[in-house]
Amino acid sequence: MNSITRLVAYVDIDDTLVRSFGSKRIPMTEVVEHVRHLFSDGVELYAWSSGGGEYARSSAAELGIEECFKAFLPKPHVMIDDQPPSEWRRLVVVHPGEASSKTAEEYATSIFGRMP
Repeated sequence: MNSITRLVAYVDIDDTLVRSFGSKRIPMTEVVEHVRHLFSDGVELYAWSSGGGEYARSSAAELGIEECFKAFLPKPHVMIDDQPPSEWRRLVVVHPGEASSKTAEEYATSIFGRMP
C-alpha cells in the first residue's frame, strides 16, 4: 500500500465545497475538482457537516461528487480522545482556498515522509 492510498480525508460542506448566499448555493468549483482528483488518486474521503450526515450526502449529490465519498457524517459535538486535534500526529488542516494547489502526493509526503 503506497502512502497516498493510506490517506484519509474529511471534507466539510458549507464554505468548503459550497457557499450559500440566501437561498442561492454556489459550488466552490476548485475544491470540488480537488475532491475529484483526490478520489482518483485513491484517497479515502468522508464528507461531514454540522448540518448532519444526510445534509452532507445531499450536498455531495448536488455537486455531482457523491460517489467520491465512503460515508457522510455529522460533525461531532463531543470528542472523547486523549489528545486534542492540534496535537494529532499525521494531521494536516488545509483551508479551502489553498486546497486546489495541493496534491495527494504532497499531503502524503507531509504526513508520512518521503514517497517510496
